[in-house]
Amino acid sequence: MEMQIVFGTLILAIILFAWGKFRYDLVSVVCLLILVFAGIVPSEEAFLGFAHPAVITVGMILVVSHGLARSGLIESMAKILIEKELSFTFQLAFLCILVCVASAFMNNVGALAMTMPLAVHIANKHGHSASSYLMPIAFASLLGGMTTLIGTPPNIIISTIRAEQVGEKFRMFDFAPVGVGLALLGLIFIILIGWRFVPKRAPKGDDKSRFNIDDYITEVIITEDSKLKDQPHRAIYEFTKGNIQILNIIRNNQLTYAPGRNFVFRENDIISIQGDPDDLKEFISESKTGLVAEEKDKEKKEEAKKDEDIMLVEAVVMENSPIIGRSASDMLMSFRYGVNLLAISRQSQKIRKRIDHVKFLGGDVILVQGESDKIDETLESMGCLPLADRGLNFGEPKKIILALGIFLSSLFLIISGLLEVQVGFTLGALLMVLFRVIPVREIYTAVDWPVIILLGALLPLGTALEQTGGANLIAEKILLLKDNFPAWVILTVVLVVTMFLSDIINNAATVVLMAPIAFNVAAGMGVDADPFLMAVAIGGSCAFLTPIGHQSNALVMGPGGYKFTDYLKMGAPLELLIILIGIPLILFFWPL
Repeated sequence: MEMQIVFGTLILAIILFAWGKFRYDLVSVVCLLILVFAGIVPSEEAFLGFAHPAVITVGMILVVSHGLARSGLIESMAKILIEKELSFTFQLAFLCILVCVASAFMNNVGALAMTMPLAVHIANKHGHSASSYLMPIAFASLLGGMTTLIGTPPNIIISTIRAEQVGEKFRMFDFAPVGVGLALLGLIFIILIGWRFVPKRAPKGDDKSRFNIDDYITEVIITEDSKLKDQPHRAIYEFTKGNIQILNIIRNNQLTYAPGRNFVFRENDIISIQGDPDDLKEFISESKTGLVAEEKDKEKKEEAKKDEDIMLVEAVVMENSPIIGRSASDMLMSFRYGVNLLAISRQSQKIRKRIDHVKFLGGDVILVQGESDKIDETLESMGCLPLADRGLNFGEPKKIILALGIFLSSLFLIISGLLEVQVGFTLGALLMVLFRVIPVREIYTAVDWPVIILLGALLPLGTALEQTGGANLIAEKILLLKDNFPAWVILTVVLVVTMFLSDIINNAATVVLMAPIAFNVAAGMGVDADPFLMAVAIGGSCAFLTPIGHQSNALVMGPGGYKFTDYLKMGAPLELLIILIGIPLILFFWPL
């Protein structure tokens, strides 16, 4: 009976993860509680997962990664691309290699987030499409993560699970022989061939248009001197020129989706419109309408600040943003954060609500207005990555040297065996704070708490899967292939199944579930478990087919203007390449 409950919980978790309706950290907590209420996980052991070395290690690496990010290291290395005229291939190669190497030693989402504005700055400067850069560097961040122990949470999980099973962890660079080989081949494919599969969206507007996103949805108001005032509904098409879609009209708090032929615009009517940023700007100018958020705050801003102190910034909502699931209205965005929401862009979805009532999702691109001297800090507290023209910060050389020194010292202590990985990076995080590389207030914001909750709550599910015999049952089904196929085929099945799960659920969750199965398959074949663990580690880093498999993919979806199926075009051949090359590499360096 216990095994059936565990399988039911596992199926529920996969369905909810793939659905995406609920946050994955909440799903993992629900699954944990199911196991506790069923008596499979004792109440006193329910939260022992949060003390697991893998959870501590991931948290501390995120803090150290934040220190490296704040130092300006990536910006300094990319300066050569901004100052020199280089070919597109060289630009793309430099950015992909930069992100890949950085992702080997720091959080890959952080490495990507630092590089995205640089990539689009370069795209705009040289007249290329930003979409040609963003998906390639997102995939490069995943490739870099598979090369070292600390490159991605799945590797850390695999290492600690191996220690529990055989008494010895994987070392820092045990993943490198296979990971580096696959990363190099993957980079060559992306730089020379793969980027050609990515849809090209020609940049519009001037260089200030940092990201070539799809249509924005915004609201304009009929002002006293607007040309639309007292005009019939059909008059609006003279100003839209067919390039802007009218979504609805609001009068006296009453929303109308399809006004009749005799409808006449009145002062203070609010129109929700959708279109390209340049077309929206032209419409507002020609019709002499006003942006709703600007009109509401106009008098206050005129009293408090000069025009040059107020700026507009585009930003993408990060996957761990505190504003996800909330609207500008219900969290009083203007009051709490001091910014006005002017417009919102969301891929593959029509927004029919008032924009201040739209609940934010990860990957949304928002246009906000705020004070220029506070906007960066404000967006950081909102969990949003600024994408507008803010200038480039190349960091302070002293901070770069200090941050690198602390990181390399921690790395040396771990590689030399003087400290366990979780202790070494805890020391590194502490030094980052003591030497003021990271402000004290940013210690906790640097940690991706949903991932920590996911790991702490889901690790008991992996343990339960093994202890109830569930992992062994799945392994037995896979082992039915043993009599008819060679061992490398079974290894390939483990890799492919892990890849598939990683494309639809969180990669850390995938590895937690697949690692016990890999051990049981190896035991059933009477071979070393390490090749199978490596296959799970590689598969867990190969979420190239969908935007939901990894945060890096979701992060570039809005700014790049990608559709869900765009990831398949470059991701499918890349995953096939990794399968074809990965299995021989695993068997060469980790023989059965």
